[in-house]
Amino acid sequence: MFRTEYRKIVSVLSYRFGIEHIELAEDIVSDTFLAATESWSTKGVPDNPTAWLYTVAKNKTKNWLKRDNFFQQKLLTDLRHSIPEGEEIEIDLSARNITDSQLAMIFTVCHPSIQAEAQVGLALNLLCGFGIQEIADAYLTTKTVIYKRLSRAKEKLKEAEIKIQQPTVTEINERLEVVLKTVYLLFSEGYYSTSHNTVLRKELCVEAMRLCYLLIEQELTNTPAVNALMALMCFHASRFDARMDNTGDLVLYQEQDESLWNRELIERGEYYLHQAGASPVLTRYHLEAAIAYWHTHKEDSAEKWENILDLYNQLLILEYSPVAALNRTFALAKARGKKEAIKEAEKLGLTENHFYYSLLGNLYTDIDNGKAIQHYETAWKRANTPADKALMEKNIEQIKERLNS
Repeated sequence: MFRTEYRKIVSVLSYRFGIEHIELAEDIVSDTFLAATESWSTKGVPDNPTAWLYTVAKNKTKNWLKRDNFFQQKLLTDLRHSIPEGEEIEIDLSARNITDSQLAMIFTVCHPSIQAEAQVGLALNLLCGFGIQEIADAYLTTKTVIYKRLSRAKEKLKEAEIKIQQPTVTEINERLEVVLKTVYLLFSEGYYSTSHNTVLRKELCVEAMRLCYLLIEQELTNTPAVNALMALMCFHASRFDARMDNTGDLVLYQEQDESLWNRELIERGEYYLHQAGASPVLTRYHLEAAIAYWHTHKEDSAEKWENILDLYNQLLILEYSPVAALNRTFALAKARGKKEAIKEAEKLGLTENHFYYSLLGNLYTDIDNGKAIQHYETAWKRANTPADKALMEKNIEQIKERLNS
């Protein structure tokens, strides 16, 4: 309940009071949950715990406004301009206002005045209800680092006097790309996380998909690019349970148990990909979603890999990235053969990237196994996680077994 309701009440209070009073909103919600812990542990959980939380949050907000001199003089005066004289300040925790508040918060935390890493951190904290320790675990860093990062980001938003309000059509056009990038990074942090906390990794992906769905539910933000991103996440999430074995080791795509793939998520991904096709404009999310779609077809075929290769070619023209270039080279190997792919791979020269050497190890396997082992050994030295190192060791052992057989 903390995870689901904390973010809602914080968004509503911040939406009501403004970004400069965001700490007040967080304090009130924390006090509300503390009261719930104390009351429910002795009296039992009420029949409608959500309604209980909302009532207590409203009362605590009113009490805070009455007793705090600063808010009496400044905040209360400002709020009086927006309500009829004689009426009491109300906190609207209706489903509609919660949705409006969260949409406004998405565009606030994704303001270009703060860095992408801080945008993701604020999204995790304010929009997803993740605590400082959980965010630190996700980034494999300390609570102090995350606390300072979030504090700096909040201060920048205050200094820039950013308003928490419903985005205009102009603001949506200007900042939706930043919002999508933040949601994409949030999903990637879960899907490609170096953390072994599987529950946490899944929750990061789920939260990214929830935020994306929130955008889909709103007419102004329900764009083809948003649908394409949702399709991409559905396709990737469908294979989540097949990507690691019981010991936490990575399972390569070709070795994954297809029965562990989530068919419902694949079907949802196909639906959103169809919705994304309403626009003739292709974004990176359209292309990546289409690539992910072909990966939901396990069987190798010429059609599959030629399509994936063509999509990577388009993606690299649209927005070059080393990761896309590496993946494109693997698709080239599947579509045209390893020898042609080796020539392309060695042109990339990504000598600081362990995935580069892992790819070369794969390409040289059964062509020059000595070179393949050398590349896998280099990849092992540069790998950052135990799971990646274990995968390199497994590949080396498999080649040695072939040489000895």
